[in-house]
Amino acid sequence: MKKYFELLAARLPEGRFRHSLGVADTAAGLAVKNGIDPEQARLAGLLHDYARDLPPERLLELAEEAGLISCEIERRLPLLLHGPVGALLLERELGITDKAVLQAVARHTVGAPAMTPLDKIIYLADVIEPGRQFAGVHTLRQAAAADLDTAFLKALETTIVYVLDREQLLHPATVEARNFILMTRGG
Repeated sequence: MKKYFELLAARLPEGRFRHSLGVADTAAGLAVKNGIDPEQARLAGLLHDYARDLPPERLLELAEEAGLISCEIERRLPLLLHGPVGALLLERELGITDKAVLQAVARHTVGAPAMTPLDKIIYLADVIEPGRQFAGVHTLRQAAAADLDTAFLKALETTIVYVLDREQLLHPATVEARNFILMTRGG
């Protein structure tokens, strides 16, 4: 793990590095609470933004080459690709082969239907880590302390409302992730 700290400290801007440390710690705590391997969660949380600062055209280029584009929205908003491209680069550049970690990194940007507990933890930790300050974050943190699925659902809905309020494009995977949770709960 130490080698990844040093690598990220050199690769990421200071604020993004602090955010990654916050996500790693938050993810590890959520993992312990939910019976998931905390070191796997810490690693995924630490590395989740590995590709976040690549230029949009490079994210798009790497995603095109690897066949990672799932919809037109990603071509219009290449920043959404930093999760899947990050997972690709973690395997290529760092030799990380843990499929659960790679999937959690890939899915942390927009979500997906049938997310695993580790996927949900990384998505949620990215939203609620201690450096995040926005209206409603305290409620999300309280929900995360009580129930992972409820907190994950609230985090998805917070994201959806944020995007709609700004009249931006909403990725269909985020809606699918929300609907999947509701359907599996019988909603």
